[in-house]
Amino acid sequence: MNILLLEDDAAIAAALEAFLTEKGCRVTRCASLSEARELVETALPDVAVLDWNLPDGEGAALCRELRQRWPRLPLLLLTVRSDTRDILTGFACGADDYVTKPFDREVLYSRLLALWRRSRPDAGDLLQCGSIRLDQARQAVTCQGEPVALAPLEYHLLRLLLQNKGRTVTRQQLLEALWDQNGHFVNDNTLTVTMKRLREKLGRPACLKTVRSFGYRLEEPQP
Repeated sequence: MNILLLEDDAAIAAALEAFLTEKGCRVTRCASLSEARELVETALPDVAVLDWNLPDGEGAALCRELRQRWPRLPLLLLTVRSDTRDILTGFACGADDYVTKPFDREVLYSRLLALWRRSRPDAGDLLQCGSIRLDQARQAVTCQGEPVALAPLEYHLLRLLLQNKGRTVTRQQLLEALWDQNGHFVNDNTLTVTMKRLREKLGRPACLKTVRSFGYRLEEPQP
């Protein structure tokens, strides 16, 4: 379970990171909203644990942003604010769970596991070829178990190839299906550059084939 921990109290963050790491989790710590926003753009976590009171704003605001962008991302607010009004506000902002400080670490871990299990995607949300894995629900890509940060055009190109795994997709088909962030058609040169960058970010996988002068295909590696 990959956990984003947004907590500005260094002592609490360090202790919780050590505990969750012992449980087999991978924890990414940050202490500000700006840093958290940067991290989720790089690699979306499995679960986000958000403090409320932060140096540059409120965790509840980030909770609302994340819920709007990633409806299935599990969000847990971890805060000293125990007033009923605050708890209701937290849930209204999109939190799946709300834990007040001080807290029992084992109970918190159990709650995180429960959120993670419920959020795990259906088989139809997952596209895979070799060590490349694309989770459509979370818009997350991993290769050999490591997160891969892709630009929007790279992500859509990979998804198209995975959706057609085992079949050659022509360059013309890709050009017709791909759009840039401004809604413009992608030209032939942009497709070539995007494919080159995608290959590099995925470590030049052998399963991604070029069919010369025709197109591309993804196929499962032979045992």
